[in-house]
Amino acid sequence: MSNLSFVSPSRNSPWGTYLAQIDAVEPYLGRLQRWVETMRRPKRALIVDIPIELDNGSIAHFEGYRVQHSLTRGPGKGGVRYHPDVTLEEVMALSAWMTIKNAAVNLPYGGAKGGIRFDPKLHSMKELEKITRRYTSEIGIIIGPQQDIPAPDVNTNGQIMAWMMDTYSMNAGATATGVVTGKPIPLGGSLGRVAATGRGVFVIGRETMRRMNVPMEGARVAVQGFGNVGSIAAKLFAASGAKIVAVQDHTGTILNEQGFDMADLLDHVAKTGGVAGFKGGDKIDNEDFWDVKTDVLIPAALEGQITQARAQRIKARIVLEGANGPTTPDGDAVLADRGIRVVPDVIANAGGVTVSYFEWVQDFSSFFWTEDEINVRLDKIITGAFKHIWETSEQHRISLRTAAFVVACTRVLEAREERGLYP
Repeated sequence: MSNLSFVSPSRNSPWGTYLAQIDAVEPYLGRLQRWVETMRRPKRALIVDIPIELDNGSIAHFEGYRVQHSLTRGPGKGGVRYHPDVTLEEVMALSAWMTIKNAAVNLPYGGAKGGIRFDPKLHSMKELEKITRRYTSEIGIIIGPQQDIPAPDVNTNGQIMAWMMDTYSMNAGATATGVVTGKPIPLGGSLGRVAATGRGVFVIGRETMRRMNVPMEGARVAVQGFGNVGSIAAKLFAASGAKIVAVQDHTGTILNEQGFDMADLLDHVAKTGGVAGFKGGDKIDNEDFWDVKTDVLIPAALEGQITQARAQRIKARIVLEGANGPTTPDGDAVLADRGIRVVPDVIANAGGVTVSYFEWVQDFSSFFWTEDEINVRLDKIITGAFKHIWETSEQHRISLRTAAFVVACTRVLEAREERGLYP
């Protein structure tokens, strides 16, 4: 397993997880094996200091990152997260998974990711704007509509993207709507973008269930993480006849064996900020979430949630990864041994970046599509990509995750081989 001098990853850390995934795919790359080391090394990693004046007049410093893992197939593409646990190693792994995700879906992008280590909940809107604008100015030397295109991620949204776009545009001397995606509609955002990741999770889940002969009607679904991705996926599953029987978020875990009333649950979360206290379900211990009997389990929170120990307890037929990197390599191995089908993040949650691509294209052409057109195009692209990955999995008798990496790495390394090395 190759390593970089400035990180020392454990096997189950984000970067260690990614390196283990590359190790697993290497035997299937044929002549392209000679290029595989490029997958293990980010092209560029930028660490920036973000000093701002707080509302109380004091000066605070925050650490920010932007990592471009690969630009071989096109501009970097990946979100920006605001979280107190953000690290360079985590952002490296997330940027690498974006390389894989974009190539697996055959989007003309490389992989990138960004983050700032702080808790946005502890800051005013004015302070968030200052932090965002200073961060954008600092990373402005490596981002751009044809270089690297940020997007929302954990704790960031359309407003953050609007500030980023405005800051970049002011520094560039011209309005550059294409520098970020996930923007508000009046600034060149795309219809369907907010729901795209959750919709993609549902579409890929539907396709997996069809191939495994798991009926949608009455299927039991559990969701960890009830933000933008988890809540929308749950809503779409329920609308198609499935039962959402367990939900966990940062406020707690609730269970209803008959299935939640999704309208009531979504209304409760909108009013209170979490699932805790919802009268339409029973509160259970957070760890008991992993013991709930389900057909489909959707981890849609943060990475590293399905550990070896939790994987031993899971009672699901399908694990549908809504989050990035929610399953550790040891957890993955246990699920495989137990015959539980894991649909990897790089295809299961690729709906967001696919509609981000649509937004980028619409910004360049200044021609915008309807939401129905967006959803039809999304469905067609990700179901086609999933079909190719499923067939690759069956051909080589490998997991869907390894198959997705085979497809993606083949595309990236073929492009690398064709481009050659300069100088």
